[in-house]
Amino acid sequence: MTSRFAAALAVVVAVGAACKGASNPGEIMASGHVEATQVRVATKTPGTLATLAVDEGDPVTAGQALAAIDTVDVELALAAARAERGQADAELRLRLAGSRQEDIAEARAQVARAAADLDGAEKDLARMEGLLAAGSGTPKSRDDARARRDGAVAALTAARERSRKTDAGARPEEKDAARARLAAADARVAQLDQQVKDASIVSPVAGIVTEKVAEQGELLARGGAVVVVTDLADAWLTVYVGEPDLGRIRIGQPAEVRTDDGQTRQGTVTFIASQAEFTPKNVQTRDERVKLVFKVKVGLPNADGLFKPGMPAEARLQAAGASR
Repeated sequence: MTSRFAAALAVVVAVGAACKGASNPGEIMASGHVEATQVRVATKTPGTLATLAVDEGDPVTAGQALAAIDTVDVELALAAARAERGQADAELRLRLAGSRQEDIAEARAQVARAAADLDGAEKDLARMEGLLAAGSGTPKSRDDARARRDGAVAALTAARERSRKTDAGARPEEKDAARARLAAADARVAQLDQQVKDASIVSPVAGIVTEKVAEQGELLARGGAVVVVTDLADAWLTVYVGEPDLGRIRIGQPAEVRTDDGQTRQGTVTFIASQAEFTPKNVQTRDERVKLVFKVKVGLPNADGLFKPGMPAEARLQAAGASR
């Protein structure tokens, strides 16, 4: 017999004995244990746990700093990202500013020089053609002059194109690419800056530190738990009710909860399971159906922390429709 089945059998026996032993048949008695919301507080930034400011049993408030992760590596990466961001910003400003006046003037001077070279080459060609016609020149000299003239034409065309390119500045696509690189650098800086902020681990809820999962000096991965905080204000009593009594319980129904030391509180039924616990494999007869138990949660007012997780308690419910 497994420990889980043994515990379940004990619950069923306890429920049955409580129901049979109740002095008022209109009441439902059930025993169980107190539970509460537990939050595993984890780190979003990987690294060494530099400080741990709380211990087990310490009360904490929502937003209170619990621990801190060493941020030396993240801050170094952040410095590099900011430098890359500065470079991307300078590149974008350079694209938007366009060509310098000196570059434009130089390009235009190159055009003028190419035009002058072309003019000289055309005059040389005309002179060689004249000499050839007079019988003083040679065909080779004329052909060389023509080749120089054609080269000068091509050089002038190239100089003019370079001048137009200098005047126009960067293309729209180059500007868009520079903007995209700057946006990516901004996102990287923001990501690392957020990691630095996330290195300070705070409690998302108010409660009690019930477990330390990590110790100072440990190397934690992203999502590694540091402590467990239990929200005692959100506590409930979990009991198991027999199948015959299930029809006499309603959501919102009041329930008197008593601790072993005799203190009582008025709770409210907040949950009724739709499926039985520890159901036999074959449930075909009525005798077997009455062995089923259903989990019921009774919400507890616990502002003063009377109820602790694991505390045994007993619930007394007035059956729905029964006369008091």
